[in-house]
Amino acid sequence: MGGLLARDGERRGMTYEPRRLERKWQERWEDGGRYEADPGDDEDATFVTVPYPYPSGGMHIGHARTYTVPDVYARYRRLQGDDVLFPIAWHVTGTPIIGAVNRLQKGEEEQLSVLRDTYNVPEDELEDLETPMGFARYFIENHYKRNMKSLGLSIDWRREFTTNDRRYSKFVTWQYETLREDDRLEKGFHPVKYCTEEENPVTTHDLLEGEDAERQEYTLVKFGLGDTKVPMATLRPETVRGVTNAYVKPDGRYVEAEVDGETWLISHDAAHKLTLQQRDVEIVDEFRGEALVGERVENPVTGEDVLILPAEFVDPDNATGVVMSVPAHSPDDWMALEAAKEDDERMREYGIDPAEVAEIEPKAIIDVEAYDDVFPARAAVEEHGITSADDPALEEATQEVYNREFHAGTLKDMYGEYAGRVVEDVRDELAARYRESGDFDAMYDFSEPVVCRCGGKVEVAEQETWFLTYNDEDWKALAHEAVSNMDVVPETSRDQFDHTIDWLEEWPCIRNYGLGTKLPWDDDFVIEPLSDSTIYMAYYTIAHRIEDVPPEELTTEFFDALFDGPEAVEGEAPERALELREEWDYWYPVDYRVSGNDLISNHLTFFLFHHADLFERANWPEGVAIMGMGLLEGEKMSSSKGHVVLPAEAIEEYGADTVRFFLLNSAQPWQDYDWRADEVASTRKSLDRFYERATDVIDLEAPAREDVELRQIDRWLLSRLQRTIERTTRAMDEFETRSASQEAFYRFEEDLRWYRKRTDTERPAAKWVRQEVLRTRLRLLAPVVPFLANELHEALDGVPVEDAAWPSVDHDLESTRVEVEEELIESLVDDVRDIVDITGTDPDAITVYTPAKWKGTVFETVAETGPDVGAVMGKVMQKESLRERGDAVNDLVQDLVADVREYDDEELAALEAVDETELYADAAGFLAREFDAAVDVVAEADATDEKAAQAVPFRPAIRLE
Repeated sequence: MGGLLARDGERRGMTYEPRRLERKWQERWEDGGRYEADPGDDEDATFVTVPYPYPSGGMHIGHARTYTVPDVYARYRRLQGDDVLFPIAWHVTGTPIIGAVNRLQKGEEEQLSVLRDTYNVPEDELEDLETPMGFARYFIENHYKRNMKSLGLSIDWRREFTTNDRRYSKFVTWQYETLREDDRLEKGFHPVKYCTEEENPVTTHDLLEGEDAERQEYTLVKFGLGDTKVPMATLRPETVRGVTNAYVKPDGRYVEAEVDGETWLISHDAAHKLTLQQRDVEIVDEFRGEALVGERVENPVTGEDVLILPAEFVDPDNATGVVMSVPAHSPDDWMALEAAKEDDERMREYGIDPAEVAEIEPKAIIDVEAYDDVFPARAAVEEHGITSADDPALEEATQEVYNREFHAGTLKDMYGEYAGRVVEDVRDELAARYRESGDFDAMYDFSEPVVCRCGGKVEVAEQETWFLTYNDEDWKALAHEAVSNMDVVPETSRDQFDHTIDWLEEWPCIRNYGLGTKLPWDDDFVIEPLSDSTIYMAYYTIAHRIEDVPPEELTTEFFDALFDGPEAVEGEAPERALELREEWDYWYPVDYRVSGNDLISNHLTFFLFHHADLFERANWPEGVAIMGMGLLEGEKMSSSKGHVVLPAEAIEEYGADTVRFFLLNSAQPWQDYDWRADEVASTRKSLDRFYERATDVIDLEAPAREDVELRQIDRWLLSRLQRTIERTTRAMDEFETRSASQEAFYRFEEDLRWYRKRTDTERPAAKWVRQEVLRTRLRLLAPVVPFLANELHEALDGVPVEDAAWPSVDHDLESTRVEVEEELIESLVDDVRDIVDITGTDPDAITVYTPAKWKGTVFETVAETGPDVGAVMGKVMQKESLRERGDAVNDLVQDLVADVREYDDEELAALEAVDETELYADAAGFLAREFDAAVDVVAEADATDEKAAQAVPFRPAIRLE
């Protein structure tokens, strides 16, 4: 049927118009329910999922890549003959959407700018976004769903739901009732991220800033000022004997407070944080930090007095707002003390005698071999060339000293029973001892500011909460087993899962308010977003069929029967549950969960924990594919700064297939990629050229296969095609979408370019070959550029590519011999061109000298013996005809051993069968056309030109005249 549709239809003579044909195919897929997946008669089912979006804002190009990678795999498996389920839903639980609505209702300019300028929300539609579900629905329908369809994602839209749907909430209820029965939930006080504006615990997904902030437990060293305590926070309690002075911020806001019965002098912010951490705090008085400047406080461990100095670098919002200084072992403290000693005027301003400051000397308390200096801080400052406290290298130097002292530093004699012990081994023990004596205390704080999406400040709070016991050893063991039994792409990510499982502790799973499912046994709380989204993949399997079941019938027994079978319930199991179980059983387990690398530390690992507890091993996840992050013109994307590309705009400008192709071809899925407009435009041009050439091939009057006689060059291209099929298939199996698109598109384009050079493409056989090649490539490219591939395949064969099959290797068309011979001709062309370029000549005549037979004998010996020069020489010297050639043979062996390493056994066997003189003579006409010169091929034995002696096997000598 080649060319019939093109001649009778609209394609002939038309250029590539991606949006026209993409809209056509999008409508066809939607009208025909193309991707609505139902259980089939065979067992070839593939279930691939991606995290459902959280529509607290619009979709950007980074999301497009996240969802397109699993779509490519889904399309590939369908072409392989599988029934494939690729669903999507909408995650609306928690507080981010509520926070976004609150900021909109307050008229916050930044929020309005994001909505209007970044996501193009019309002014007259902003009012529709002033309810949580109105906000969510706007972005679901106008951004995510519309863009997903425009991108050609092969989603079964019947199964979509939102996470506050009543039936889905019943499913979550079943999950948590079951987890509680399995002793996977406990109640108790636990440190949590806490939004001070919403007065509600939050998780990473609720944050606007500080997503990577670490919760740190500070040791508070309670320095004495009479009967009053001045707690100073440190992450290095072992340095308490090295404290020489302290710092406060003179204009900072401080308080005198009764804390659990003691009088403390701390920052106002610290008092608030301690209140959140279940400490009994009563503020007695407020004052500025300058009131403490010049005071001397007593070190509770050494009994020594230390002077409090003024410092603008102190942050009252960090820990207690009073900082102890250990200049011998902290480069930043070293530089701060040096600066204080040089600032006599400032010291006098606060009533401090500069002589007192000058007398402060560092105290060495830790030995570490990495530094020759008794003061490691001084050594690090000098090593890094630091001259001021503003030097960016100071932070690096401080961390370096910290790491070296922690892992290899030993405490000096003044530490008594702890002397000589490594810091890493003794820190916790030492801190615990002084806490017991009352000299130390503790508090939590973050490593950097954390802001909720509502705009509120987030602090560490101790809350009585329900938490998941991810610290239970038996549950950890099950999660490790799940990791060991599943495919992880890339394999290097497997260790990240195991590491996360090892360090995970209890996870607070509820919050005071927000969208979501109520905690079944206490409806004052809702289940937080990361905790209600662990096994929702199971719900996809029955989401479209459970709609006819009244919510009140979705009991624990219903879901027990659905997921565990009739034997899981007492009495008669609900019939409808058993009917739905058939579909669940067909699709489960999840074949691949495709998600971002940043979710290994939470969602993806929770996903494994919950599957391991709630389902039998046969239904544990079979694979996870990890996604890298996206950049935009070399910088991190940011919706708040407007530094994003919207898929709708990119699709309109370049076409959906171009967007898909760039996202999939620019890097492997697990690698970070960079969206660059010039490179996207270049990708579009590549597809333009492909389309134009493809339509030319479709228009060819090609004969049937049985009516053509293939030439060597035809067999070469078909053999290369088989290798392309093999490599592309292997890449798709391993989620290497970049490798797959490179093989099927760019690398094979190079083969076609050579083919067009080497032959008359208008020959009948060449026409058949070109159409056969196009047919195969369209099937290989169909998962990546589905619109283009379907359009062209239907024009070529009368059916969409989706109604065809993934190509398989035809071993009858493979020929290593033909490929090797063609590679030799190509190499010869490159060698001639190199000589032309180097000499600057325009030859009228080219003579190609092929090597003497004895050189071929040496090559055969090397090929048979392998790259062991001694072994080869031992064999060749047994032949008198070679022995008498002496050094010439030795030199040739050295050359050929290096050459042989480049070939595998099959290629070496093919090379041994090649007659070089005949091969190059057959190609002489092509060489003559290529260089517009007369070409002569002469065997070394027949040559009088001494140049011929330079010929070696498969590297002929060349003379240009």
